[in-house]
Amino acid sequence: MKNFLAASDYTSIGLSLACAVHCLALPLLLVAIPSLASLGLDNELFHLWMLVAVIPISIFALTLGCKKHNRYSLLLLGFLGIACLISAVLLEGLLGETGEKVLTLIGASLIAWGHFTNFKLCKTHTPLCSKH
Repeated sequence: MKNFLAASDYTSIGLSLACAVHCLALPLLLVAIPSLASLGLDNELFHLWMLVAVIPISIFALTLGCKKHNRYSLLLLGFLGIACLISAVLLEGLLGETGEKVLTLIGASLIAWGHFTNFKLCKTHTPLCSKH
């Protein structure tokens, strides 16, 4: 279970970074390599699929990790990041493209930081009963 929890944290960090790279690098890549536009990577469906992947993995990994090390503030940090990602998708019309990117980057950063910290705490945590 320990390896599965670590893999969940790594996966969530990777997905968060993919989201950030998508937001920052895709416009530059589309200018540099116009044929990438045919892949449809710039459409909103990408954001929805990222949410479908990130939400359950993040909730799973952070919940199990918090049960292990009792730092429930990380769960709150993860939920705040998820809320930012969902808000970026739902409020795109109000926020505009720049606002959506900023909110997505904030959300991805919060999730990645929460999972990185969760991974470190789970790795160093020793259950109290192991001393006996």
